[in-house]
Amino acid sequence: MESVFIREKYLKKVKPYIGKNIIKVLAGQRRVGKTTILKQIVEMVRQEDKSAHTIYINKEQNYFKHIKFAEDLFQYVKSKLSESKKNYVFVDEIQEIEEFEIALRQLLVEGIDLYCTGSNAKMLSGDLATHLSGRYIEFHINSLSYNEFLQIHKLQNNNDSLNKYIRYGGLPYLIHLPFDDEIVYGYLKSIYNTIILKDIVSRYNIRDIDFLERLVEYLSDNLGSYVSSKKISDFLKAQRVSLSVNTVMNYLKYLINSFFINKVQRFDIIGKKRFEINDKYFFSDTGLKHSIIPFTGSHMGNVFENLVYNQLIYDDYKVYIGKHQDREIDFVAQKGNETKYIQVAYQLPNEKVREREFGNLLKIEDNYEKIVVSADEFAEDYKGIKHMHIRQFLANED
Repeated sequence: MESVFIREKYLKKVKPYIGKNIIKVLAGQRRVGKTTILKQIVEMVRQEDKSAHTIYINKEQNYFKHIKFAEDLFQYVKSKLSESKKNYVFVDEIQEIEEFEIALRQLLVEGIDLYCTGSNAKMLSGDLATHLSGRYIEFHINSLSYNEFLQIHKLQNNNDSLNKYIRYGGLPYLIHLPFDDEIVYGYLKSIYNTIILKDIVSRYNIRDIDFLERLVEYLSDNLGSYVSSKKISDFLKAQRVSLSVNTVMNYLKYLINSFFINKVQRFDIIGKKRFEINDKYFFSDTGLKHSIIPFTGSHMGNVFENLVYNQLIYDDYKVYIGKHQDREIDFVAQKGNETKYIQVAYQLPNEKVREREFGNLLKIEDNYEKIVVSADEFAEDYKGIKHMHIRQFLANED
């Protein structure tokens, strides 16, 4: 196996389930490294079980194009099984096989250890939950975290590296490309087109591709702002494009299902309830965002919010936008019994801004951790609230 970057975080998560009668699902946006991780799991399985018999199916290869339906998958795997060894089956991009969950259920009954990847959240969670409730576990694969980006590109944690991460994002294949706008964005634009055309337009039979692309541009322009289907619909009407609110909602769902964007709901810190309107949307990868609308260095506070959100998700937090009385808290992050409140700003140039960002957190009367994240080089704690440089936060440095 060629030397590749080992994403230990995901291998450690999967390892306890090797050999267990439960389907392991790696889910995430195209080109975030699911195939590479799946191959690394194959190697890990072979180390754990020296006599392992592995069957690998990659639906993006023409060799496997004949596997179109559940029965095709079942029969192919059955023809390759070993009678004397433990069988491990790996299927890459399983959503390309119609009714795949039926075949997985049959194979699970046969005692086969199953692993698969997929790029459609609704199809994976919906179909598997319907047919295999309680018999699968899903691992969400993200693009490279900032720390992983530094490691894979052999960079130091400095502002130049942060700027590269912001501009180009964390898709692993970038290791093979020079940091050149024309080259990188050419690659990223091709990934964006694949997601739009293959994962959304083709899968959902969308006719109005122009609107879908305008919607993505709108989300990019309104990064970090409250967004509702009605706001988008009104915006389009102003451009003489008439689409129903329901259609807008569906298109947003399709973008979310492809793992291209993430929706973040509002959460009432006092009432402990979630709101159903005025969400925020963040891009799973900032490089892909900037392949749509070029990076100019403006609105850095909103870009920082996207980075902080992605890091929290990478660290397995459930993340909400906080509402505390009449104040907004950028993020409420929860994991188990742990809660963090986080405010994000580009810079805190004067005392008025400092009082606003820290003041919102000071009003919350509980003992959970409270953090302000910014690009100020001399980040000083304020009245017991931690102040972290954005690089420090993304690198998980205390």
